[in-house]
Amino acid sequence: MDLREIRAYVPGDDPRRLDPSATARTGQPHIRSLHEDRDDTTLLIADFRTPMLWGTGAALRSVRGARHLARAGWQAVQRGGSVAGLTVSGAGLAELAAGTGDAHMAEIARMLALQHDRALIDPALPALTEALAHAARLAPPGGRVILATAPGGWQMAEAALARLARRRRLTVALMLDEAEIAPPAGVLAISDGHASRLARMALPDLSAETARLAALGATPVEVQP
Repeated sequence: MDLREIRAYVPGDDPRRLDPSATARTGQPHIRSLHEDRDDTTLLIADFRTPMLWGTGAALRSVRGARHLARAGWQAVQRGGSVAGLTVSGAGLAELAAGTGDAHMAEIARMLALQHDRALIDPALPALTEALAHAARLAPPGGRVILATAPGGWQMAEAALARLARRRRLTVALMLDEAEIAPPAGVLAISDGHASRLARMALPDLSAETARLAALGATPVEVQP
């Protein structure tokens, strides 16, 4: 692979591409950009299905997921890359093909907001498999894919997830809720309107889930409030 340029490191870049000489000379991390990296495309996948439309803190899990994706998208635009967007909800799939520049990223942000509003009107839990299969057509080989979902939200779609990760850098951002980071102490009364029970909340153990994601070729990231 031929060297295209040496540029400043941007969050999301592969740290294995760090250039020691430029980093030492400038005092700031720099990476090597190679001609093989012809597609600096980032696909943002927002899971707006029912388990994401919930939260105990200042924002729903789904809102925090959209903000996480938007931040990654703006970072990609700043380094000159292209960004695509895909949402999955009870309203179906919505997408924007890859494009560059601030105006395109702003359009993706508007799509995220619009589709989130529609998801709140029509909450549902469609299968994630179709969205991941569609993502494979939006994200070119060598590109980045970021899926923002709830813990366990990717399960039942392992085969599609593995196919998506095969020739792409796939990150699965597990959006944690405040109650999962610092569960309230004591016994809580839980009711569904018909029956009730007493329970205690405990810290979730995501080690098995993150290990499974890594085995499928994805990079799991636990995103705290």
